[in-house]
Parts: sequence; structure tokens; C-alpha cells
Amino acid sequence: MKKAIAAVFIGAGRPFEVREFDVTEPPAGYGRSSLIASGICGTDIHMTRGTLTVGAPSIIGHEFIGRLEACDEREAAAFGLRKGDAVVADIAVPCGECLLCKTGDDANCVNMQVTNGGSIDEAPYLYGGYAQVNFTPLKNLIKVPEEVDPRAAAVFACPGPTVVHACRLAEQAGISFKGMESAVVQGAGPVGMFAIMYLKALGVKKVTAVLRSNKSFRAEAAKRAGADSVLFLSDGNVTETLAAENGGLGADLCFEASGAPEAVPVGIDVLRNRGVYLIPGQYSMSGGVEIQPQLITFKALRIIGSSQYSVVDVKDYLEFLRRHSALEKVILSMGSFYPVEDVNTAIEAADRGENIKTLLVP
Repeated sequence: MKKAIAAVFIGAGRPFEVREFDVTEPPAGYGRSSLIASGICGTDIHMTRGTLTVGAPSIIGHEFIGRLEACDEREAAAFGLRKGDAVVADIAVPCGECLLCKTGDDANCVNMQVTNGGSIDEAPYLYGGYAQVNFTPLKNLIKVPEEVDPRAAAVFACPGPTVVHACRLAEQAGISFKGMESAVVQGAGPVGMFAIMYLKALGVKKVTAVLRSNKSFRAEAAKRAGADSVLFLSDGNVTETLAAENGGLGADLCFEASGAPEAVPVGIDVLRNRGVYLIPGQYSMSGGVEIQPQLITFKALRIIGSSQYSVVDVKDYLEFLRRHSALEKVILSMGSFYPVEDVNTAIEAADRGENIKTLLVP
């Protein structure tokens, strides 16, 4: 019987175990895909630190992109799929019955389930992303357009839809990006990098990346992503610099992508009156900070949180890549690829911030 290896999460603070599993036939309604690339998300790092809870032993990972290799072809055709397609495995399973689902916001379903939570002790074993083979329901597989390099799509497979969904919520709140004068992106990790690209594509005239320190290689990467300028908190008062560049006003929009709680007071500070703060980056129990709530009042700020994303956001992300093929080389340059068996080296590199995006490959 064919075998495949997977990285098994044993518990917070412990190294992953690389184990071999039998590769079985997919159950009814499922597709079996061979790994192209699978990203290590910031939420995965929180799991390894213990700031997000997940069961163990398990195969974590929710950014799997693979090549569909086994399925019931008739079932697959109902979802526009066929063997050989490159696919994104989306793990979210909204209930379809709660208030959020029924009002068009299934990304925030209150009864959300996931496809990667199956037991590693029962066939087909390999539901999570940290494996050479993956089993996902066909309805959760999304075809990567033929024109898009699936390895490039894998680099921002989660960050991309995260950004798309946050901007979608802003647009639903009546915010227009077209012709917006200025936006600030806090953080230059995967979410921040894609946010820079996406905001520029939406029509924001000037995008500024704000980083903690100018000692980071991320500054040049942010410029490659399309940032018009890069500012560093270590250099002094970012708020005054931005105001001077914007005719005495603050930024129209701030996008929090750092995941650092201390970024939030800065984000509030850099915004102009009636500015918009998008906050998809605070995703773990990483502590609290003091804010000045009167600034929210006096500036009449619009603050929008965004957590999950939906299948439609994944599709929009892939369509963005198809329409902006010139970004493909830049995106690929931001990926660092490690074989699955080197998972612990990859996790350590991601945890130390050595890479913009860390991915596992065959």
C-alpha cells in the first residue's frame, strides 16, 4: 500500500513527530490530493506556543494546496473538479442555519466546524495540511485557475482570503477604496504583504508599511509588494510623519496585520477623523493593551474586526492572482519552502520570523 508522511502535533512546546501513514481510497464525497505546498500560519505558531488550543495528537494546518489525484469523478464534476486539478483545501464548514449564515456572513458562523479535525487513528487519517497527502470533502476543494502557479497561490492561501474578507466587510460598511488617498499597513508578515498588494490594486493612492524596526529584511520586501514608503516605530513618531505627508491629516485607513496587541493604540493614533481601522490580525490570547477610547469618539473612527473568511473569498483571491500575474514572481520570492520531514526546522524559522512565509512541500 502507498505510504505518506505527515507532521503530527504532539502538544504545545513539543517537537512535531514525523510519522508514516497508509494512503487509502477517499471516502464518498471526498477527494484525495497530493501535496504541492502547505503554509504554516501564524495561528499554527500560536498553537505550538499554547496561546491557541488544539487537540493532540493531530495533523494541523489549514493552507493545503495539492493536486487532486483520487475521487469519484461524477461527484467531483458536480463541483467543477476533475482529477489532475490543482486545488485549495478550504477547512471551514459553516452550518448554514445560524443567523450569520442566513444573512450572508457564513465566515462568522457561530457553529463553525472544520474539515481537518479528523482522528489520525482512523482511515483516511490525513485531514490536516501538514502532510504529503490530504483528504478533504469535494465541496471544500476550490480549483486553482490554470493560469496561476499553485506554488504562488500557496504562499498567501490563508493571508490572501483573510485580507479579501476584511476589505469585503469594509465595502459592506460603505467604505470605498477607489481613490482613497492613504492607507497604513501595520506589520510585514504574510497578511501585511498581501494587504499592501491588495490595497494598491483596489485603488489606494499611497500605502505605507509600518514596521517595528529598520533592522528587518521585510522593509525591502514591503516595497517589492508595492508599498510607497516604509516607516519604523523605532525611528520616532510615526503619527507626526504620516500627518506631515498627508496635509496635516492622519491616514484614511489602517490595516492591522502585525498580530501585536501594542499595534492597536498606534493604529488608532495614525488615523484621521472618520478614519477606518481594519483589524484581522489579532488572533490569539497575546495580552491586552491600554487604548485611549476618547480618540475613537473624538475622531469618530470606524473600527471593523474580521476573523475567518469564506469560500467566496478564496475564489476572489485566486481570481486576483489570475488578473495580476505580474505579481507572481514577487509572491514566490516571499515563500520559503521546507520538506514535510523538516517541519521542526520550518516551525522554528517561522516562530523566529526568519521568513515572510514558511511552507511545507513534498
